[in-house]
Amino acid sequence: MSMFKAVLFDCDGVLVDSEPITNGVLREMLNERGWAISQAECFEIFIGKAVRDERARIEAETGLPLTEEWMAAFYERRNVRLLAELKAVQGAAEAVAAVHRQVAGRIACASGADRPKVVMQLDHVGMLPYFGDRIFSGHDQPRSKPAPDVYLAAAAHLGADPAQCLVVEDTATGAQAGLAAGAAVWGYCPDGHGRAFQGLSVHRVFHHMDELTRAFRGLSG
Repeated sequence: MSMFKAVLFDCDGVLVDSEPITNGVLREMLNERGWAISQAECFEIFIGKAVRDERARIEAETGLPLTEEWMAAFYERRNVRLLAELKAVQGAAEAVAAVHRQVAGRIACASGADRPKVVMQLDHVGMLPYFGDRIFSGHDQPRSKPAPDVYLAAAAHLGADPAQCLVVEDTATGAQAGLAAGAAVWGYCPDGHGRAFQGLSVHRVFHHMDELTRAFRGLSG
């Protein structure tokens, strides 16, 4: 653990329990557009990805173009629902505090989501002060996850060699991005089976944020 000079967190599903909310809104709006997609299918297709990453699939299934107006309407409805329902992942605030203390503030949030959403969510659950301006979005990079760009940008901002960074992720797409960046990856899997990370060389799969807290507190204990 002491080898890690910086820790890079994904946001959705790692720090905030936003994915059921966002995915629910997306499914509603795709249904309204004529795609009778189930909740399970919506999760399987879109988890860990930006909506625009599946533009071709959406347009094929709905027979309609994915316009900027539709995306803006999606963001607006999504944000309203998030502000009404969003909660932090259990134990995430304590884990972030412990990690922040141990690595002298060298943490960042590197998400595949749009930056305004990430900032809004972290502010809503009280974690934004730990990250400050160290928030990075795949939307602002040449390529989003599973490409490593967002993690490389975060590591560069912190002045850290990616090989000395720990990435905390909850999806295969995100884990692939962290590994491609050259970082160590811990896979967060609250449901306990860890199948999302099968075939990937993640360094550890853990099931509760308390495990991350204990690992970093133990360094100074």
